[in-house]
Amino acid sequence: MAGDALIDVLVVGSGAAGLAAAVAAGHAGARVAVATKTTLQACNSAKAQGGIQAAFGEDDSPELHAEDVMRSSHSTADPRLVEVLTSDARDAIAWLEAQSCAFTRENGGYRLARCGGASRKRLLQVGDRTGHAITKALRDSFGAGDGAILAHHRLTCLEPISTGWRASFETPEARAEVETATVVLASGGRCFAEAENRGEFSTNHPNATGETTRIAADAGAETRDLDALQYHPNGGAWPATMQGYSIPETTRAYGAVLLNVEGDEFTDSLGPRDEVSQAIFDEIEAGRGVLTEDGRPAVWLDTTRIAPEDAVISLPYMLRRYRGGGIDPLTERILTYPVLHYQNGGLVIDTNAETTLAGVFACGEIAGGTHGRNRMMGNSLLECVVFGRRAGTHAATKAKA
Repeated sequence: MAGDALIDVLVVGSGAAGLAAAVAAGHAGARVAVATKTTLQACNSAKAQGGIQAAFGEDDSPELHAEDVMRSSHSTADPRLVEVLTSDARDAIAWLEAQSCAFTRENGGYRLARCGGASRKRLLQVGDRTGHAITKALRDSFGAGDGAILAHHRLTCLEPISTGWRASFETPEARAEVETATVVLASGGRCFAEAENRGEFSTNHPNATGETTRIAADAGAETRDLDALQYHPNGGAWPATMQGYSIPETTRAYGAVLLNVEGDEFTDSLGPRDEVSQAIFDEIEAGRGVLTEDGRPAVWLDTTRIAPEDAVISLPYMLRRYRGGGIDPLTERILTYPVLHYQNGGLVIDTNAETTLAGVFACGEIAGGTHGRNRMMGNSLLECVVFGRRAGTHAATKAKA
């Protein structure tokens, strides 16, 4: 793939969005290569726990889902992208199941939970390791094809050529170049690097450093809302081994509530992420927070209200993590504090996931507009699959045109 070899679709990034794009492009008959900064398994998507949204409930619809997205974004999301996201959701779930991703079911249908900002129960889960299940299924599908994997390839430059695009990479051995008809950028956001700069915790994988956004912008791609970074309301605050861990928001879907030092509820625990995070900051600022054993601010998340039968099915990984640290969330409240989590803004895309650079597509966290300035939980994995598929399919079509 290096040197003057030409391929059809080069995917940069190996999370759910990049893998979905690569699988879709391969299914469309394209010659595909996936370049990843370190290994194929290293990504934020695999760390996503809560679930993926899709309107399967009898009282639900893509239109209601779209209304929730727009409301949670405070009307800053692109309505065209939101319509695609919610309208394609059920088909995206069926496509994932065709890749052998099995979602938790009950009573002949999907086990659905209500998540923050949602008016209906529409969150599908694979226990509390949904992202891991999705990325594994997509890696296996990609590995079953003839696509190439360019591991330990860090993108450094993207420039147009007569046949498409040339991507330059740093590798452990030397500089490498790949020529390709089209490119799909799916390498995520910058919250790990941003958290380091701020001296804060982040839920992100260390690869989330954001340079691909800058490289695309330097090549002329338009961006939006890059200042809009999101805090996950429920980062682990104690014990120390849980600091930076994103406590699944499904804890609140199954009954957990946020309490101040006096044991009082102070916010709607199922509100949008930005509102819940701000409520925690405000409560602590007002002197009603709790200090962890190492002197950090926190509030209580009362997980003792979760029914054990729900926890066993939908929160097994969280239970193992906390019990391993000496805390049983079903008998003890746990300490929580917002943690830097997600880059809401990114590259401007159209409904085919193409950026303002012809032949360069973007999907997942690197793309802006679908969530506006505030994302609902469960829509990131959905965006990865919906727009990953579109990016891969349209990149393949353009490459072969």
